[in-house]
Amino acid sequence: DEEEDYMSDLFVKQDVRPGLPMVRRMKEAIQKEEKQKEANEKNRQKSIKEEEKERRDLVLKSALGNENKGFALLQKMGYKSGQALGKSGEGIVEPIPLNIKTGRSGLGHEELKKRKAEEKLENYRKKLHMRKQANEQAADQFRLRFKNKQEERKMEGDLRKSQRACQQLDMQKDIDVPKETWYWLEPEEEDKNDENDKEDECTSSDISVSEKLHILTAYLRERHFYCIWCGTTYEDSEDLSSNCPGDSAADHD
Repeated sequence: DEEEDYMSDLFVKQDVRPGLPMVRRMKEAIQKEEKQKEANEKNRQKSIKEEEKERRDLVLKSALGNENKGFALLQKMGYKSGQALGKSGEGIVEPIPLNIKTGRSGLGHEELKKRKAEEKLENYRKKLHMRKQANEQAADQFRLRFKNKQEERKMEGDLRKSQRACQQLDMQKDIDVPKETWYWLEPEEEDKNDENDKEDECTSSDISVSEKLHILTAYLRERHFYCIWCGTTYEDSEDLSSNCPGDSAADHD
């Protein structure tokens, strides 16, 4: 082979831009593939279902002719093409459309499927409703527990206040030992090795805070004529009963 002359007109007229030959080859390959697909589609044999569908669509699109026995009988009775059925012409003009069932499911399957879908949706709605009710009940229980906890804290504070007042009033009357150990506030450092103290603690722990508050309030009123809610010491029981509204925080509100 002779060497190419790079100064010849044939070589100079060629397009030597980078990447251009690759683009051309790709375009040619894509066009060749599309032509091959079209040829395969034309040569492909149609399936029986496709042929039946084409024949059915062709028949359904064409109007009824004289070869149809039903149409021929209607014409003998005076019917004309495009005319509505019935003596007064109030009937239908076009035949009832034909609904082709292509699936393999039995009769009533679609209704069953629809009913199951509705039942599934209804069950889902019931679950959402039950979940909503459960969340609301949980929120109500939380609010109730929070309220009870606040009331219990307030009651504990009232009990400490009553214990402090009882201790001061007893000491003013030279009472060195409380009637019950829990009548006074417990000291910060207490000898817990004493067995009697342990027994008293066990006994007092069996009494609820509300019961302790009620008992201690009654003791302060009877022994010292003092009302914890008013914060006042009265002269005697008569002065207490006539001037004090009651013996509980609710009565003083």
